[in-house]
Amino acid sequence: MENNIYPDSGVELNPFTAKHYDSLMNTASFGLYKGFIKRAIKNMDVQPNDIILDLGCGTGRNAGLMVSSLSDKGSITGLDVSKIMESQFNKKFSGDKRVRFIQQRADIPFDLGQQFDKILISFVIHGFPHEVRKTVIQNIVNHLKPGGSFFMLDFSEFNMMEMPALHRFIFKTIECKYAFDFIEKDWKQILSENGFSDFKESFYMKKYVRLMKALKK
Repeated sequence: MENNIYPDSGVELNPFTAKHYDSLMNTASFGLYKGFIKRAIKNMDVQPNDIILDLGCGTGRNAGLMVSSLSDKGSITGLDVSKIMESQFNKKFSGDKRVRFIQQRADIPFDLGQQFDKILISFVIHGFPHEVRKTVIQNIVNHLKPGGSFFMLDFSEFNMMEMPALHRFIFKTIECKYAFDFIEKDWKQILSENGFSDFKESFYMKKYVRLMKALKK
């Protein structure tokens, strides 16, 4: 995001960070980011005909991993507010009619005029104030088909003070203040209250990162 609405957020990226986002994430995670992203996308079990919405799609890294599992009947819609991300995304998928980009904020109500089989939001929702997260979740509910799967790839729930000192230092140095609130929330309960059930979890990075799958009732 290039116009900051939330000064304390880490998901509103300046132009330099947006341009070099993938390489910066690899560096910050000591090279581990690339590996667990691949594992998480594999755990999504993308099917050939899936219609997928990637909220906060960034450069299209996740979409690039998902699209290899799609047939000509499947599709991915990447949604992001950053024009810099849009340029990288469209360059990556030039000529692929299964993939499209929509410039749109995820933190305000919107209507894409369709519902999806799967919705992924990866390392975005933790960067908003909690009241704003509720709007993001409502957008997800509105755009997911009944019985569809919501995937939230983000930090898991943990006590930061129980982290090893080095991990705690890195987390406190890199992450925005909203992340500290995010890891304390009971996300199964929150999503249950918004019409989701049948939760499944996959963990990465010593269980500090989680892919949570939830089905819309």
